[in-house]
Amino acid sequence: MTRLPWRESFLLPTGTYLDGNSLGPATLAARTAIERRFRQWHHHGVGAWDDWFGLAERLRPALARLVGAHPDEVVPTGGITVNLHALLAGLYRPDGERRAIVALAREFPSDLYALRSWTERHGAELRLVGGDGPEPELVDEAEIEAVLGADVAALWVPAVTYRAGQRLDLARLTRAAHAAGAWIGVDAAHSIGALPHAFHDDGVDAAVWCSYKYLNGGPGAPGGLYLHRRHHARDPGLPGWWGHDKGTQFEMRPTFAPAEGAAAWQIGTPPILALAGLEGALAIFEEVGIDAVRERSLELTARLLEAVTERLPEVEAITPRDPVRRGGHVALRHDSARALSQALRAEGVIPDHRPPDLLRLAPVALYNDDADVDRAVDALRTLLDDPGRWRLGAAGGAEPSVP
Repeated sequence: MTRLPWRESFLLPTGTYLDGNSLGPATLAARTAIERRFRQWHHHGVGAWDDWFGLAERLRPALARLVGAHPDEVVPTGGITVNLHALLAGLYRPDGERRAIVALAREFPSDLYALRSWTERHGAELRLVGGDGPEPELVDEAEIEAVLGADVAALWVPAVTYRAGQRLDLARLTRAAHAAGAWIGVDAAHSIGALPHAFHDDGVDAAVWCSYKYLNGGPGAPGGLYLHRRHHARDPGLPGWWGHDKGTQFEMRPTFAPAEGAAAWQIGTPPILALAGLEGALAIFEEVGIDAVRERSLELTARLLEAVTERLPEVEAITPRDPVRRGGHVALRHDSARALSQALRAEGVIPDHRPPDLLRLAPVALYNDDADVDRAVDALRTLLDDPGRWRLGAAGGAEPSVP
């Protein structure tokens, strides 16, 4: 099998697009949904809120299926860092000596900014696991478990690391965090839409994600928030009008009455046109099913890893070859990764670069195929055989990239 039948559902950029782990391409369904919501705005003005009012809540079942949760445990809202701050405001309550937060040194920087702001506010430690140099890229769960002492209040980890594309064992880490008396939160930005999750059954306490990568919701699409049912009796730490109970929201009461479950943790009015992009994009996952996406994704990343081993000995693949441990993208190490990334774009292959020395390639199951993988490897082989074509540009201008 070389292609899933949904490629035609996408409006793909020119060239071979392998950067869907940064920004997913537009979908026909997203365009249709945005146009529909725009027409409602055009024709009905404020009256369109009769339909828009519960739009975020209506998307919960589709999101719940993607992360392995109950619908009342998820809600599309805010941005990933805003959602992380909201969760920390409600869940991070340092008590006595139990104050530290554990995270990866190579976690996505915005997460670390948020986590550090809360530990500094409470005079606590943000305890980072792993080095901050080029080695090692891969995470050892045992190293995380080793620092989960009696002083730890929370553990924050990615489901898939954004640099190496390594999938972490969330069930194991959840057991370890709970055994240590801490709660666990997950950044699913680089995993949602690429692989199945089991947040509820694994016992994960909370999670956040963005919707513009594998979900293809579009730039500015609202992110998402998950909160396990065990925390639903807890009031949000940053209550806002949109998290109020929908049945009485327009009574404008001065006292906050939380909505059901994770919906209570919404803060501001959702951007309807941006939410519509996610609305359309989720329809594809409802049709395909995340298990089929994962199966094909593993085939494509395996093909890419095998080709790198056979044809690109100058390049080191740092993404795990074990399919259980692999996310949706492949990270390749080369000293001139930035220059090679720019040169590949000039050749019509769109990769991603992460300093200092990583190329990230994401053959996405919904719209990439075997030919795309082969084309990328062919182009990289050609460039490595003729370094004069790209070394002169190694110090050139910045390349466009999205986290």
